Amino acid sequence: MPTGGGIDSAASSRPASLAADVAAALAANPVLLAPMAGITEAPFRGICKRLGAGLTYTEMVSATGLHHHPDAPAAQRLLALDPDEPTAAVQLFGASPSLMAEAVELVIGRLGERVALIDINMGCPVNKVVAKGEGSGLMRTPELAADVVTAAVSAARGVPVSVKIRSGFEDGEVTAPKFAARMEAAGASAVAIHPRTRSQFYRGRSDWDVIAAVKQAVSVPVIGSGDVMSAADVVAMLERTGADAVMVARGAQGNPWIFREARALLAGEPLPEPPTPFDRIDMAREHMRLLIEFDGDHAFSRMRKHVAWYSAGMPGASHVRARVNSCASAAQIDTMLVEYGDWLRNTVGL
Repeated sequence: MPTGGGIDSAASSRPASLAADVAAALAANPVLLAPMAGITEAPFRGICKRLGAGLTYTEMVSATGLHHHPDAPAAQRLLALDPDEPTAAVQLFGASPSLMAEAVELVIGRLGERVALIDINMGCPVNKVVAKGEGSGLMRTPELAADVVTAAVSAARGVPVSVKIRSGFEDGEVTAPKFAARMEAAGASAVAIHPRTRSQFYRGRSDWDVIAAVKQAVSVPVIGSGDVMSAADVVAMLERTGADAVMVARGAQGNPWIFREARALLAGEPLPEPPTPFDRIDMAREHMRLLIEFDGDHAFSRMRKHVAWYSAGMPGASHVRARVNSCASAAQIDTMLVEYGDWLRNTVGL
């Protein structure tokens, strides 16, 4: 997205103007990397950006945590951007309007023109978050949620504010269209919707018809998510729902190539050659190198899940998962990956 104090530094602070700026940026590249706690750290976002992702989102950051520990190493890590991210969306969560405003001011003060969007998480289903009325807990208190949005918009200095919501809170409850309209009225410039209820967590199929209903209920851009596991799914969601953009979450785990593939399909171009097993191994090694460079040697343990995802579906993948979980250092993981590549060449004959 364009830099310069959000989507466009010359834009009016009026929500309609900001929403139009968001829409234009999403139209330029509607394939986004979703925020995922413990996954979308800066190095992974940079990889996805280099492979064609549009807007990338940080992991969700606690407004309360920033209030109490603004300079803690964890806060600095969560708010760090990759060199290949000219701008990014920063996702915040919290249920206090005043603390949300304070967090927005801190983020923009720290990152300046690199903040493309402030996104407020109203969809996280985790018990410890919901118990505090945060995340998807805010969907049970729409007036408080609206106050949080209004406070964020007031503090955002012309940077657009969006919300990420779910279909509803309880199973069978679809409140997203009405809730989204209330968030638009409070000043939100875009709405992202994961069409499962909080009670579902990530079980069952997401209901893309809810995305279409939210699109009909608001005039601001709508970003869809849920069960987007391939480039074809990106195209299908855009066509079926009328959404302005698609967030890719689990579909990018171990497969950052999904972004270049989706962009090729959207442009009417042939799909690029899929990554070979050796491309996947090389990417896993590069990902780990970048993660260690970013956060130190202790970060190697966070690579275990990524290695499992990169190797999924490949010969010997179960053995790789077992071995990586027993590795005690980045060097051991790297050696294991080199040996895995040799085994594929010499034993499997790839």
